[in-house]
Amino acid sequence: MLNIIGAIISGLIVGWLARFIYWGPVPMSWISTILLGIGGSLLAGLVTSRGSKEFSRGGCLASILGAMALIFLGRVLHIGF
Repeated sequence: MLNIIGAIISGLIVGWLARFIYWGPVPMSWISTILLGIGGSLLAGLVTSRGSKEFSRGGCLASILGAMALIFLGRVLHIGF
């Protein structure tokens, strides 16, 4: 249960930082921000664990960059948040 609460809190922080750093307006709800942060962390974990067989969590900066990549992808594909 604490892992889920920790993922939600870190997702909120990572998502908010990604929205703050990303150029241009990024209108989305708090739930979308949390999901964006969690998705960015998962994307960073997949990228940083390239050679190994197990999944590793990405660092804070990698998570923010992953969330920013998801924002960019959403804007290119015209997906509304």
